[in-house]
Amino acid sequence: MSLTETLRSLLGAKYVLTGDGTDRWARDWAGVHQGTPLAVLRPANTAEVSAILKLANETQTPVVPVSGNTSLAGGTAAADALLVSIDRMSAIREVRPAARTVTVEAGVVLSKIHDAVEEHGLIFPLFFGARGSAMIGGALSTNAGGSNVLRYGNTRDLCIGLEVVLPTGEIVNLMSALHKDNSGYNLRQLIIGAEGTLGIITAAVLKLHPKPRAYATAMVAMPSVTDALGLLNRLQLETGGSVQAFEYMPRAFIEAYLALHPEARAPFEDMHDINILVEVGAVAPRDAIPGADGKIPVVSHLEDVLGALFEDGSIVDAVVAQNETQREEMWARREASAEVSRLHSPIVDNDIAVPLDQMQNLMNKIAEILTDLDPDARETSVAHLGDGNLHFACWPSRDDPKLIEAIHTAVEDAALAMDGSFSAEHGIGTSKLDSMQKHKDPAAMAAMRAIKQALDPNNILNPGKVLPDAK
Repeated sequence: MSLTETLRSLLGAKYVLTGDGTDRWARDWAGVHQGTPLAVLRPANTAEVSAILKLANETQTPVVPVSGNTSLAGGTAAADALLVSIDRMSAIREVRPAARTVTVEAGVVLSKIHDAVEEHGLIFPLFFGARGSAMIGGALSTNAGGSNVLRYGNTRDLCIGLEVVLPTGEIVNLMSALHKDNSGYNLRQLIIGAEGTLGIITAAVLKLHPKPRAYATAMVAMPSVTDALGLLNRLQLETGGSVQAFEYMPRAFIEAYLALHPEARAPFEDMHDINILVEVGAVAPRDAIPGADGKIPVVSHLEDVLGALFEDGSIVDAVVAQNETQREEMWARREASAEVSRLHSPIVDNDIAVPLDQMQNLMNKIAEILTDLDPDARETSVAHLGDGNLHFACWPSRDDPKLIEAIHTAVEDAALAMDGSFSAEHGIGTSKLDSMQKHKDPAAMAAMRAIKQALDPNNILNPGKVLPDAK
């Protein structure tokens, strides 16, 4: 039988898609990275994933895993490869409230996990704009970040068990829900963030946290980014480390958002250059249960702190959400960042990170770069300011590939000069291979290639991603 016929015998004909049937999976959500896969395969369980990889390894056929296809780095580009979609593997196997864990299959959409654990008074605190379509397998494969990293960590910090199929088809069961297990190399952490180059994640045990009983959410205008970080440190002290989001949006981003959503309100009566979305989550009843005056303590406390800072001139303006509608309105601005950045084309974007105390210097340097290279460029960056991750974005004044590359490279170099990273949370995929080649420590790169060769000797699993070709 041909390869396609063999696959149909393994999965059933309706779950082996070819030709036009692959269109839904063959391009990423932004339409930047696309290709023509040999076929799209939709296995129903781990055993079928294993059978696919055994066959692919024997025939040396490239395989590319895909989850919700919300990648921004070309991690699922699959020309002339088998595209393995895990969308049918979407069961929530078990919620264990006492242990604060949930066991899920890799194709579960994030918002479904959120809904499943909320009824137990718990949260899975991985939140970002694409949570209604992104799947946990992809989030684990890219070690996704999001808006709550400040309090809860990246995806790898939220996973304590993993099931993965290696490129040879072997199934590795690391599904223990133990918080302590020093029995050899930490293979789970090796697979997380490998972008599907070392194995296909099929299931996971995830760590849950108590759902905050109340939120205090505010928009704050600051004199500078350095002052904003001072505010973050002050609020962490005032709240016992309960700040869970601290998001930066400049004036240009707010203006672009309002142009996209003319029905929306501006965050303040006056426009300000530096706008911060801050959110504190209160778990303890003493902070969340309304007092005799009907006020929620954590909200009152935030109002008092911001009021005092306004009086002494440390902040420029502040608005505290008084209800869930106002809170959602504040979050809607931040979560529209991907949509806003693509209002115009071409776009230059970098996913970079620097130490927190370097963020003001980085933004100053970027302003210099744009002044030198393209004074008429329009910047619409946003940042997870609390963890030092800047999503630089700008619309250059002309569609000039050399200009676009010059801006991108200069911004990347600026971050690296400040002991930063050229890839904070979106992964490497294909779009950052040149940066890996240019900037990654050679010894680290050699170690990565050795691991890849050991686990995937035929280089079938997501080839051409993460690791640039050896020179």
